[in-house]
Amino acid sequence: MGKTLTLPKDLLVKQALNQMQQTLADNTWTDRQKLALTCRILFENGHDSGLAGQITARGPHPGTYYTQQLGLGFDEISAGNLLLVNEDLEVLEGHGMPNPANRFHSWVYRARPDVNCIIHTHPTHVSALSMLEVPLQISHMDLCPLYDDCAFLEGWPGVPVGNEEGELIAGALGNKRAVLLSHHGQLSTGASIEEACVIAQLIERAARLQLLAMAAGEIKPIQPELGREAHDWIARPKRHTAAFNYYARQNLRRHADCLN
Repeated sequence: MGKTLTLPKDLLVKQALNQMQQTLADNTWTDRQKLALTCRILFENGHDSGLAGQITARGPHPGTYYTQQLGLGFDEISAGNLLLVNEDLEVLEGHGMPNPANRFHSWVYRARPDVNCIIHTHPTHVSALSMLEVPLQISHMDLCPLYDDCAFLEGWPGVPVGNEEGELIAGALGNKRAVLLSHHGQLSTGASIEEACVIAQLIERAARLQLLAMAAGEIKPIQPELGREAHDWIARPKRHTAAFNYYARQNLRRHADCLN
C-alpha cells in the first residue's frame, strides 16, 4: 500500500523540494569555466549569430566583469581567453578588446544588484519574433520560469553602444529575469551563471514554440495562478544547476577544450 497516495499536493511539493535540495548535485567549475561552458552550450543551441551577442558575469571586485573577446565566436571561447573588464570596458586581465555593446551590461548590473550574470544573444526564433513587435507569450508548462518574468521593449533604440541604450534596456528589464528586445534579440539574467544560461535556453525555445503556435492558430493563455505555481516550482537554484550540469555534460563531449 502506498504511503503518499492520499497526501495533499502542497505536502508532496514540499517533500519533493527537500529531496531535490539533498540529492541534486552542484558543480565545481570556476566562474571562468562556467562562462566558457555557457558560450559553447548556447552555440550548440541556436544562439550563434557570428560575432553578435555578449555574455558577462560579475568579476572579483565591484564594477568588474568577465566577458568574451570581440572577434571570437561562442564556439571559440575558453576559460583562458576571457577578459576581465571594468565599467568603462578597459581590459584589466587578458588580451584583446570587449564588444563595445557590453556598455549596457554595466547599467543592468548597477540597477540589479541581484544579477550576477547577463546573456545577450540574437538567436533565430527570438530574432524572428522580435521582428513582429509582439511580447513573448508563456502558455506551456515547461516555459513557466518565464511566466510574468519576461519584459518587452517595443521600441528599438539602435545599436546599443551608448549610455542611453543602457538606461533604456535596464529600465525595460525592471525586476524581471529576461527581456525581449524588438528588432534585436533577448537579454537573460541570473543570480548565477547557471540560471542565466538556462533562462537564455528557455527564451529561445519559448519564441520557437510561440511562432509555431501562432502559425497554427490562436494561442490560449494559461490560468495565472497555475502559471505562477509552475514558475515557482521550476525556477529554483537547484533545478537551474541540474539543468546546466546536463547541458555541460552534453557539450563537453564536443567542447572539452573550453575548460582550458
